[in-house]
Amino acid sequence: MTPDATLQGLRVLDLSTNIAGPFAAMILGDLGADVVKVERPPAGDDTRTLPPQWHGQATVFLAVNRNKRSVLLDLKCAEGRSALLKLASGADVVIESFPPGVAEKLALTDAHFREVNPRLIVCAVSAFGSGPLGAKIPGYDALVQAVSGMMSFTGEPQGATVRLAPSLLDLTTGMWAALGIMGALLRRSAQSRGEYLQLALLDSAFTLMCHQVLAYLATGSPPVKLGSGAPSAVPYRVFKGNDGEFMLATATDAQFVRLCRALDLEHLAEEERFRTMEARLAARAELEDLLSRRFAAQSVESWIGKLAAAGLSCGRVNDLGRALDWPVTRERQLFIAPDTWPEGLPLLRLPIGEASALMRRPPPKLGEHSIEILQEAGYDAQTAARLSTRGPLQA
Repeated sequence: MTPDATLQGLRVLDLSTNIAGPFAAMILGDLGADVVKVERPPAGDDTRTLPPQWHGQATVFLAVNRNKRSVLLDLKCAEGRSALLKLASGADVVIESFPPGVAEKLALTDAHFREVNPRLIVCAVSAFGSGPLGAKIPGYDALVQAVSGMMSFTGEPQGATVRLAPSLLDLTTGMWAALGIMGALLRRSAQSRGEYLQLALLDSAFTLMCHQVLAYLATGSPPVKLGSGAPSAVPYRVFKGNDGEFMLATATDAQFVRLCRALDLEHLAEEERFRTMEARLAARAELEDLLSRRFAAQSVESWIGKLAAAGLSCGRVNDLGRALDWPVTRERQLFIAPDTWPEGLPLLRLPIGEASALMRRPPPKLGEHSIEILQEAGYDAQTAARLSTRGPLQA
């Protein structure tokens, strides 16, 4: 069996928008599920209109919506809601990310879906969960980074508060959602009933900070901003050569000895103030200053050559273009060739094994598959066309 046939025969309704829910649905689609993306008129997924655009499609949307079919339905009208429930009656999974209170207002809660399909797995993705407090707070990745404490120790000491640039919490929540759905599918095989899964970006944030959380609980001391440095290892940060920057990571005393030899600074490894990791942490500023002055004398490539020859972990700080062109990146064959997508942009495969995903379908145009999906659900062509373009049927 090929990876893209793992979930063949599974039907997923993706009612979510933005990144987290759509990414979860795309993971299932890459593994072979038939993913139907249900979008609302007139504009569909919130990310469709975001810049930058490629041939009229937002790159954010393209990144997390391949291997899906798009149907346009107005869920605020009775006919659109009825059509959705008809689709749900034959589905295996529903993924939704309704804003607070919307599922109840539309009468599209887990209970409503379960009425038409008791075996359905419903996965709700939100920023803060469905509790009496969290359910009232709309949120995005950046907000959750802020309130979870993640921003408090990100950036340079004394520097302005910054967020992690990638949509880290959205994407990891999507991964957890896909994993949770896979587990629920396995349990359904034995129990013959569905489940209701609730995923929250806040939970993902604390999971990503797991060792910082435990360190805080153990010591009472919150983590602090260290720039590119690490709280439990020194030297472990970005340094500057005379023509750029590179990352150096040493995590053991033996590695520090090898570093000192490579720098012709063997005496540092013998000094009491630097002999152990605990001592180096106490003397962090002093040691980093000594190394910074040494590294500033030569080029980045020169240092990388010497440090790599000593078996140390180091590498240039690349911009994205240089990183994509790095021979090791090319060796990993990370991109899916868009053979079936004439105007296509190469898309990143899932990092779950080489050639782990085939693009059976490019990211869909808005409502591209509306009529065929609704006809599959039993509507005639005329009704399907009207349902997917105007919303409420006219008498």
